[in-house]
Amino acid sequence: MRIARLTKLAAAATALASLLLTGCSDGGDDRDADGKVTLRFQSLAWQKESVDANKELVDEWNAVHPDVRVEYVQGSWDSVHDQLLTSFEGGEAPDIIHDASDDLADFAYGGYLADLSELLPARLKNDIPRRSWQATTFGKGVYGVPFLQEPRVLIANEKILKASGVRVPTPEKPWSWPEFRQITKELSAGDGKKSGVAWPLKDPVSATLNLGLSAGGKLFHRDADGKVRVRFTEGDAVVPRTIREQVNTDRSASAATLGMGGSDTLPGFFGGKYAMVPLGFSYRQQIVQQAPEGFEWKVLPPPAGAGNPAQGVSPQTLSVAEDSPYKKEAMEFIDFFLQPDNMARLAKGDWMLPTGAAALKDPDLRAEKDGWATGTALAEHLVPAPAQSVRGYPEWKDKVATPAYQEFYSGAIDAEELEKRLVEDGNLVLARYQR
Repeated sequence: MRIARLTKLAAAATALASLLLTGCSDGGDDRDADGKVTLRFQSLAWQKESVDANKELVDEWNAVHPDVRVEYVQGSWDSVHDQLLTSFEGGEAPDIIHDASDDLADFAYGGYLADLSELLPARLKNDIPRRSWQATTFGKGVYGVPFLQEPRVLIANEKILKASGVRVPTPEKPWSWPEFRQITKELSAGDGKKSGVAWPLKDPVSATLNLGLSAGGKLFHRDADGKVRVRFTEGDAVVPRTIREQVNTDRSASAATLGMGGSDTLPGFFGGKYAMVPLGFSYRQQIVQQAPEGFEWKVLPPPAGAGNPAQGVSPQTLSVAEDSPYKKEAMEFIDFFLQPDNMARLAKGDWMLPTGAAALKDPDLRAEKDGWATGTALAEHLVPAPAQSVRGYPEWKDKVATPAYQEFYSGAIDAEELEKRLVEDGNLVLARYQR
């Protein structure tokens, strides 16, 4: 009888535990006892202006939505992929997720993100151009709202540029890649003391692939069977070949900067060691804050192929966790967060471009000051980065492409070996994700 009683008690305890677990894991329901909802919003904003803008918008929402409160959670770009993967698998993902479009594919295909197709309000769907939505569309679903984007531009020492007498490019008439190579030779001292350009290529893959689109490069090709494979064409060779020749043949690009991040090149740029530095658009903020008094600089469009100013970008995105029980409320917050005036505030806080057509009309984003107008003029030519929908891209990038490009730019391997690694080794990696 004692054993039977213990068995019944154990069964009851198991049933109670099961009920408790069910209650805890039912999509992470944060509804309070009075029926109010709490949404967790993980933001990756890190610059003070950007963090302030994010928090202000959360406070503005909470002030007028007492029944659907948003809790701001600070995340980090440095660890977001692994952190999200852990939280998804542990059932603890935030309801609203800030990320970048090139990080979404594995999460979307893995079932961790909600398909927003039926949740998107018409205003938001129509305001953001179709080319931007392509960056967050995987299969037949939409798994993120693209809202900020950052083109690469050339930041030039205006004094050196004027003294050289070279043609100054405009968004309507950028330099071609051969012209860019020639001009960096003209801007270089030839003795290594002053370089025409400094390429900060600590992370060489996104810069190479995104700029390569203007030369006809694509690298990733989806075949009739739906699988993505790497194929290296002449268009894919233009940008890496230009950089390698600038560094190793012309000596017009600094070899010392190949292992640097963008910020690392700024002291040398301010000191006149480099006439130009290709950087993300948001680096203008650092230049404004750090440039010595009287330093003259100018934002130029990047080189482009003949008649093809396209450039790849990986927009910042807002997604909703599939496990969230409050998908409708989460989308209502995203819609508020990305109203045109709010999207413009976020863009200015991050020194980036908004994806929304209405936000792009903000007069501050079209001013000549600090190069805003040049960036805005590039917006219509920004398309999804080549690897947006490629499963396994993070591993391909880290294990195959990054070391291959780094060794090619330094002169350690030749073009044939670069192609072999990207294609043969790369396709072995991608194949594992597409079985």
